[in-house]
Amino acid sequence: MSLTGLFMILFLVVHLSGNLQLLNDDGGYSFNTYAYFMTHNPLIITISYGLYIFIVLHVIQGIVVTIHNKKSRAKNYKRYKFRNPSFASSNMAIFGLFILAFLLMHMGDFWLKMKLGHLDMVEYQGYDHPVADLYTRVNTAFGVWWIVLLYVIGQVALFFHLKHGFYSAFQTLGWNHPKYTPIIKGLGLIYSIVIPLGFALIPLYIFFVK
Repeated sequence: MSLTGLFMILFLVVHLSGNLQLLNDDGGYSFNTYAYFMTHNPLIITISYGLYIFIVLHVIQGIVVTIHNKKSRAKNYKRYKFRNPSFASSNMAIFGLFILAFLLMHMGDFWLKMKLGHLDMVEYQGYDHPVADLYTRVNTAFGVWWIVLLYVIGQVALFFHLKHGFYSAFQTLGWNHPKYTPIIKGLGLIYSIVIPLGFALIPLYIFFVK
């Protein structure tokens, strides 16, 4: 579960860097050409399939771990006194389900529509073929207040999930050290703030500014 989580942590950095191109004032050229590259490059396509598999594995592993932990607490709560867990760690499964629901909505609204050819096509100089206009679809969606609200809620859930998951991934792999563990925790906190905040700012900017 730690390995699949770390892979998705790396993926989020790449995904955010690409999505930030939505903020470019170029009529969608940067974002549409980026989306075309990401969906037609053989290497990226292969990595994407690996990502889908890792997401499924992460969800299944999360369910198994949650069930195992509940059974363990039911058997051992009389014999052991546990430290009070943090809000994020106590609700990892709930936040994970929120993120999964958000991910399904996100892919259904954008990725699936593009794959099924439900988007308009645009032509750009230097391209000898039309490109799917995903930029317009995203801007249309982020012009609806309740979609923006759901995206912001999804990023709040992602914050709490990453806040505990980042450090836990390294801890589970045995990477504990009195000197470096505080650094890992600090980096995890910064990451868990910056990434969800970056994703949340995109729909907020499009809704309130554009």
